Amino acid sequence: MADEGIFPGAGEGNGGNGSGPGETGEAEEAIAQLFDDYLAGFNDYDVDRISDCFALPAIIWQFEKGHVFNDEEELVENIEALLKALEKEKVTQSDFHVVSSHVSGAAALVTLDWVQETADGEAVFEFTCHYQLVQNGTDWVIAGIVND
Repeated sequence: MADEGIFPGAGEGNGGNGSGPGETGEAEEAIAQLFDDYLAGFNDYDVDRISDCFALPAIIWQFEKGHVFNDEEELVENIEALLKALEKEKVTQSDFHVVSSHVSGAAALVTLDWVQETADGEAVFEFTCHYQLVQNGTDWVIAGIVND
């Protein structure tokens, strides 16, 4: 389920997005790389790779409740618990489709539809996440997530 929208190639692990030259194109390319790294972290069950995608503090809203992660230790504990839950459900592959994105200066909003599947291709989880991103130097990082 590779992206066919705003970041062509994102979700396929190749990092390309077909952006044109200019600031927005550069931002979109960097954001596409961020989500490729984030996706690879899930597919490799790599806690550090996932946590490197976040700004701190980070806020994650899920199940109608907000959680603030003030430091890396708190964030890593949450990621480890999430990966254990995915492993328990035998999820071997995650992928996303970009629904929408908007970049404005050093901030961006991105919505992704996710599917997480077993080795035989059975969808275990399908959900939407809304990401609030901030630019940190030349890098883009996730500052907040709202899970639908």
